Amino acid sequence: MTVLVGHDTQTRALLQAARSGRMHHAWILAGTKGIGKAGVARALALRLLAEAAGPPIQSDGLAVPDSHPIRRLIEATAHPDYAELAPIEKDGVTARNISVDQVRGLQRLLQSAPSLSTRRIVVIDSADDLERGAANALLKTLEEPPADMLFLLVSHAPGRLLPTIRSRCRTLGFDALDEAAMRRVLTDVQPGMPDAELAALVRAGEGSPGQALRFAGLNLSEIEQALSDLTAGPDEGNGKRLALVKALATKSAKPRYEAFLERAPAFIAQAARHRQGAALGQALDHWEQARHLAGGAVILSLDPAAVVFELAGHVAALAPQR
Repeated sequence: MTVLVGHDTQTRALLQAARSGRMHHAWILAGTKGIGKAGVARALALRLLAEAAGPPIQSDGLAVPDSHPIRRLIEATAHPDYAELAPIEKDGVTARNISVDQVRGLQRLLQSAPSLSTRRIVVIDSADDLERGAANALLKTLEEPPADMLFLLVSHAPGRLLPTIRSRCRTLGFDALDEAAMRRVLTDVQPGMPDAELAALVRAGEGSPGQALRFAGLNLSEIEQALSDLTAGPDEGNGKRLALVKALATKSAKPRYEAFLERAPAFIAQAARHRQGAALGQALDHWEQARHLAGGAVILSLDPAAVVFELAGHVAALAPQR
């Protein structure tokens, strides 16, 4: 069975509300992208539908055995009382938004009585992706919700949602995972990972397993070691910078190049936190320049070799002066 890591307080709050018989009809699960909000929403939906339909579940929390018939129905997208909205993927390309037609497609579920239990549940991942028409269509449903309907709206930036949607939902905040939880998630997903690579992914994730896993398989620890080497001392003859250019500026290295574009400014920002006075001002100046360069590198099709060399120079500027 799938094991969720972290968010125990939020899980208990949702389960207690559901079992109290006074569950609010719509919840916004809010927090940084990639920390597991959607996983909690799906697991809660599965648990509530499984509990209501039977057979009884002996475990605590949100866990549902792999053998449970309701789990099998949901995983086969065949449960009549459950729907999930997300941007549609077609031919390997994911749409930017959830369309109004997708929201209108919920009418069958909304207008029918529950089939296998006393609940109907909709998970929206994420509500931030609702196009304007879709958000307005959802609002009409939230204003007059059918009985025994539960909406779980995942949101990475709830402040951007329509105020009228927020006012009809209860908001439950989710925090970034701590280091121990991050390590557990990453080792579950990528077993056998070298410790140096695991540590690098934990740092890059900043409490978000989803963010960390974007760098999986890119040998991020090697990139971070190269960044650390740049700040350890003078780069005589630009040898360290040229080595990075050689490693990252080829076509085959594009995924690692794009990882470097993210990690170099973040590395400078981290270094700035430990500085004061003029040294802090210098670090912030290099961070701003590095962030601007990295942000436009792909969009403007800048030469990767030149970008890597210049970004490495901003990092090297943090090295102790003789």
